[in-house]
Amino acid sequence: MKTVSGLTLAPGADERGLYALAAKKLGVRPGAIEELQIKRRSLDARRKGAIKYVYTVDVRLRGEPPVPADSYEIPRLTPRSAPPLIAGFGPAGMFCALTLARAGLRPIVVERGSDVDTRAARVAAFRSGGPLDAECNVQFGEGGAGTFSDGKLNTGTHDRRITHVLREFAAHGAPQSVAYDAKPHVGTDVLARVVKSIRREIISLGGELRFDSRLEGLVLDEAGAVTGARVTSGGLVYVQDCSALVLATGHSARDTFRMLLAAGVPMEPKAFSLGARIEHGQAALDLAQYGVPRGALLPAADYSLSVRLPDGRGVYTFCMCPGGEVIAAASEPGGVVTNGMSYSGRAMPNCNSALLCGVRPEDFPHPGPLGGAEWQREIERRAFDYAGGNYSAPAQLAGDFLANRASTGPGSVKPSYSPGVFWGDLRRVLPGVITGPLAAALPLLAKKLPLFGEADAVLTGPETRSSSPVRIPRGEDRQCAVKNLYPCGEGPGWAGGITSAAVDGLKTAEAIMAGYARR
Repeated sequence: MKTVSGLTLAPGADERGLYALAAKKLGVRPGAIEELQIKRRSLDARRKGAIKYVYTVDVRLRGEPPVPADSYEIPRLTPRSAPPLIAGFGPAGMFCALTLARAGLRPIVVERGSDVDTRAARVAAFRSGGPLDAECNVQFGEGGAGTFSDGKLNTGTHDRRITHVLREFAAHGAPQSVAYDAKPHVGTDVLARVVKSIRREIISLGGELRFDSRLEGLVLDEAGAVTGARVTSGGLVYVQDCSALVLATGHSARDTFRMLLAAGVPMEPKAFSLGARIEHGQAALDLAQYGVPRGALLPAADYSLSVRLPDGRGVYTFCMCPGGEVIAAASEPGGVVTNGMSYSGRAMPNCNSALLCGVRPEDFPHPGPLGGAEWQREIERRAFDYAGGNYSAPAQLAGDFLANRASTGPGSVKPSYSPGVFWGDLRRVLPGVITGPLAAALPLLAKKLPLFGEADAVLTGPETRSSSPVRIPRGEDRQCAVKNLYPCGEGPGWAGGITSAAVDGLKTAEAIMAGYARR
């Protein structure tokens, strides 16, 4: 295989043209290419009148032997009488369970929420003004919190397992392009199909999925090692024996963290971020980024921005959702939480992203390992009460926010949050350690993307669940101080985003398999 980079095609051009472009660069006839695989594709919009896709491809010429594809090897192991138990079926738990199932270890997954179809119906009902289901919502259920998001699969981490994760997404129903796009995404609608496909494979290999089943407690032997878990399902509590317990519970399982702390599991507060969602019209962003109306050949434009303020605090955009909407993401009664979501087509009229400020444990007004989680809850409840106690979200125009005055209604950008917004002053909800930096950052961000200077942009908050405020320390064997207990993924503080959480699930499965192989 020969790698050829710097090939360009106009948006909408037939990618079969890459054969001729690669042949020209290699100095051979197009017919001399036996095989061409796209390795990477990115959109270059720096020159507004000459937007193009840039490709890197791998080429095999006629007569050259095929190159075996990189593979992720999983050993076949003998199961024990007690199976591995995984708490949580988000990306970390999903990839951990899939790997252990392929190894023949017949894992059991307990997920406090419901299957993704039931979950989608309950989320839709809540967004339409119905009651909040505290066990099955945007945070809890099959697929984890990432299922109701833009479905971004890019990550800032670097690990050889990322290729395997992306290939698995493609094999289970995501577009093949996620394996090579510079900014791969699948959208909420496609993610639902992917997680169901992964679930079916786990079950076909002897694994088990138990929905509406919450981890309630630990069962320890005389040496203090985990030998089982107490699980609540249907109002009843039962004990499930296990050879290993994987904690892949997600960053919103505050009751689980309290249980673990009471059980003696060491944990510590972790830096995270707080802020609001900022919402613009997608057509305005397209024009700003492309210089022309987008049309049908270009994807919905996006952005990723950050600034460092003079005091050293950082403000940045996160989880940008082109053609998406701001969604109600509460998981506890009496609290308001916002998040962003897009479908695969990214066809909604607005775009949004989190506008966040980093906070450190020394900023937390509450002491102890769960001080950050208590601060999150306090802000969410303040938002609930301020906005009328019906899960409406506080909203404010960016111009009013900078002028330090309450908003009374929308401008040109209509907020997308359901069940509705309460126009007012975000300073009544967010603490000054957040609102001060956000106000200082907006003019600086506008220098990078003038859209951030628009007075009619809508700020909707609070955005409190960008990452976990807790970390459960673990060793090189990926166990915490309690033997056989494996903190995994975003909730225990070891990942951030779908792909990095999936990779952490793979690494945890590898550690468990290594323990099986040694016995």
